Amino acid sequence: MVILNNTDWFQLMEFHYSSVLQMTLFSILLNTYAITVIGNFLIVFIISTNKHLHTPMYFFLINLSILDVLLTTTITPKFLSLLANGSGTISYSGCMIQCYSYFLMGETEILILAVMSFDRFMAICNPLRYMTVLSPRLCLYLALGSWACAFVDTIAPTVLVIHISFCGSNRINHFFCDVDELLKLACTDTQYLNLLNFLLSALIVFGSLILIIVSYLNIIIAIIKIPSSGGRWKSFTTCSSHILVVFIFYVGTVFMSLRSIKNSRVDFNKLAVLLSTIITPLLNPFIYTLRNEQVKNAIRNLWKYIKNRSGK
Repeated sequence: MVILNNTDWFQLMEFHYSSVLQMTLFSILLNTYAITVIGNFLIVFIISTNKHLHTPMYFFLINLSILDVLLTTTITPKFLSLLANGSGTISYSGCMIQCYSYFLMGETEILILAVMSFDRFMAICNPLRYMTVLSPRLCLYLALGSWACAFVDTIAPTVLVIHISFCGSNRINHFFCDVDELLKLACTDTQYLNLLNFLLSALIVFGSLILIIVSYLNIIIAIIKIPSSGGRWKSFTTCSSHILVVFIFYVGTVFMSLRSIKNSRVDFNKLAVLLSTIITPLLNPFIYTLRNEQVKNAIRNLWKYIKNRSGK
């Protein structure tokens, strides 16, 4: 049962800035969101229409791009509304959907990054078996398995949160419905639910991180054994984009783990959400295009095709 003050709604944090500053932030965020959506969907389109890019690595990159769009969309539109007109009101059902979607997409992205590290391990350490082992069927199973594991991991805590009674203040000290802030409004003791959230999140985060670390330790060993410096550099560049994306994503995770620090002037929780839902989805298309010759060539060919079509 849910008990709120007057109506079934929550009030997100308010921004007490000047109207000029708020509209500046709104403009920056809106442009960032538009570039993120266009950039990620452009990657999906280019890979889908270019037969040379129909390999396991690019299949997982499509999944990552779609997840980036979904992840940023769970937060950004409401954030824009809050900046534009100060409307931080969100319905109870809308709050639950936003909270669940954020953690579902976030955990799925972590698992996809882990799967991509396995893909790089096979490509560098077992190149002759790469296409045989990572068949289209296995790639599909790995992608669906990532979604399924994230769904199972997040559904139980969400069901428990839905059945919590909320009373007293309905103000959430965040720009989205973060589960930790929601639990602070509960009428009952949420100690065990907090522990469950921590354990399930740790299972996904640290399990994926261990897989990534093990994969890259084997990759490093394999690269060191390559006799020529040119061969070592070529092997390294094939996984450099993934390493950079993993680093940026896990920086946000570290910030999230620091949110319990008291008396800090920096709100690590909000920094982590901004990094994972706005900055990382924005950077991913540029990282994978600027550091990947195959994708850059596909973009050049698409641009030539568009110019030729418009010139007719």
